[in-house]
Amino acid sequence: MKKTRIGVIGLGWFGEIHCEAISNIASLELAALCTRTPERLKEMGTKFGVKSLYTDYHEMLADPDIDAVSVVTMWTEHTDPTVAALKAGKHVFLEKPMAHTVADCATIRAAGEQAAGHLMIGHVCRFNPRYAAAKREISAGNIGKILSMSSRRNIPAAWTPEILNKIGPIVGDIIHDTDLMLWFTGAKIISAYAQTVDLRGLKNPDIGQVMYRFDSGASAILESVWCMPEKTPFDIDERMSVIGSDGFVSIQDTFPNFGVCTKDGFRSPDTSYWPQLHGQMAGALREELSYFAQCCQTGEPPTITTPKESEAALEACLAAEQSAATGQVVHL
Repeated sequence: MKKTRIGVIGLGWFGEIHCEAISNIASLELAALCTRTPERLKEMGTKFGVKSLYTDYHEMLADPDIDAVSVVTMWTEHTDPTVAALKAGKHVFLEKPMAHTVADCATIRAAGEQAAGHLMIGHVCRFNPRYAAAKREISAGNIGKILSMSSRRNIPAAWTPEILNKIGPIVGDIIHDTDLMLWFTGAKIISAYAQTVDLRGLKNPDIGQVMYRFDSGASAILESVWCMPEKTPFDIDERMSVIGSDGFVSIQDTFPNFGVCTKDGFRSPDTSYWPQLHGQMAGALREELSYFAQCCQTGEPPTITTPKESEAALEACLAAEQSAATGQVVHL
């Protein structure tokens, strides 16, 4: 089987996770890396055995042997490399959030519609088997009409000081549950009200709480706390409830579905998104990138998630951030 040769643009923490996932997918070859920091570029090239290293993504895109790229830069810097890659004829996997403005989302989506390659936005929760099972039950009509949804996505404070100087909990994490709720309902969000709490005085607040109203009549409450105590023994407390007219779906992930207690205390590491399985990375991210590779090789466009859906999720989260800043309900 011919492998899809893929380059990664952006080698921060999550860019490195992408490299690990790609390295464990038989149909992909991690063929090139790009970051503006030469020391980090050399480090990641050595770690993953990649020789084609670039500090300028335009040089990577000029390589005809590169079939696809994964864009894992800062969310405020998604637009230019994504559009350039699409214009260069590459397939593009773009991490969420799609961009930092709705206008930039539209620019990216338009470039994708005109491109020879495929554009896929990374909403990894759609590849989590628990959320996929929920979608299956809802689509089968087993819980009736969706009336109410709630979600929680809370993480320890130790993870977040650096992140909060780049992105806040609403666009950073609540966007996952916003996207899932849009996926489950097939509806549009028509209003958003949000509040935030600032604990540590960083660039963005530590806590985001959002209420949505959907055009179907459903309502939702979403929470993301990025300042759980330092000794919190789990990576994430992730839950969702979807209540319908005839039943409900309940999802609880990561905590506490696997726990380890040692002399150093109790911990509950990730088992869903990028866990180690028999010495290799498994989980939802690998499944997501495998699906992207399949689309690249078959020529079939990605349908599990679409750029238009990603744009809708970002628009709702930006409306929620506007609401938190003004104290007013924002109508979409």
